[in-house]
Amino acid sequence: MTLQVGVIGTGMIGRDHIRRLTNVVSGVEIVGVTDIDQARAAAAAPAGAEVFATPSALISSEKVEAVIICSWGPAHEEQLLACIASGKPVFCEKPLVTSESAALRVMEAEVACGRRLIQVGFMRRFDSDYRRLKAVIDGGKLGAPLMFHSVHRNASVPEGLYTSEMPLNDTLVHDADISRWLLSDEVIGVEVRAPRRSSRGGALRDPVFVLLHMASGALVDVEISVNIAYGYDIRGEVSCEAGVAALPNRPATVISDSNGIRQAIPEDWRERFIDAYDQEFREWIVAASNGTASGPSTWDGYAATLVADAALRAVVSGGFEPVNMIAKPNLYGRPAAMAAE
Repeated sequence: MTLQVGVIGTGMIGRDHIRRLTNVVSGVEIVGVTDIDQARAAAAAPAGAEVFATPSALISSEKVEAVIICSWGPAHEEQLLACIASGKPVFCEKPLVTSESAALRVMEAEVACGRRLIQVGFMRRFDSDYRRLKAVIDGGKLGAPLMFHSVHRNASVPEGLYTSEMPLNDTLVHDADISRWLLSDEVIGVEVRAPRRSSRGGALRDPVFVLLHMASGALVDVEISVNIAYGYDIRGEVSCEAGVAALPNRPATVISDSNGIRQAIPEDWRERFIDAYDQEFREWIVAASNGTASGPSTWDGYAATLVADAALRAVVSGGFEPVNMIAKPNLYGRPAAMAAE
């Protein structure tokens, strides 16, 4: 059985997912696309796919069994609610939504539906290196995790399209989500420190240092640098009671020649996480074919939104900003602190 999918948004990430679903993974067919730019949608549409005039038309179409949302963040709430109302599984690129109130409305609708329909595009959870790191932590041989150091470095960001808020409301959500997942914990508070600005970043607040306080008492420090020049560099190291576990550098091949010993650096997120993107869709296709969702949930998208909001408050206040979450609905499983016990 082949899952019939519609794609909303044919920008960079939307086109990359269309390539992936058409040429890499199996069990899926793209039968419809839509974009605010109809010409761009038509250019991105695979052979035989219909170009819909609006997202609502695509979602309501009988030929579309599941939906992939790659539109800009402020449009997600309306599209997610329409998917839930139609009972259609949906893969939503981050951010889930752009406000706490929107996240709560989406969560309320999904809980009322009675089954999970939404998977959020936090691709790091599907990366083999991160999965091995989590297996080490969960295995317990190193004892309880005490600290996690997470590094998120971009060579550069598009001038004029990336604002001073984006390291905290766009980039940080990946580090917040992977920290919660790795440590099986929730963030209860955030601090932000902005050091001397990089001359490469212009008016951007770059770099920034974020401290996440976890419910267990563990601490997570996140270094975000978005104009580091040398490449796309993602690192992570967990300090536990009886040892340390760290991600390997990628790509892992080490070259030795007359110039010395070196490793290549990925150019961007597509190169570093290409296998993770493939795997997250393989798992989504299986779940969506059964009328449901797996992986990062609406709850996880809600949690990331709250962390980003707290970080934006913290950079202004200069102090600790709490993260106050509602009680976790049963639909999304036990609270992290309980699940870790």
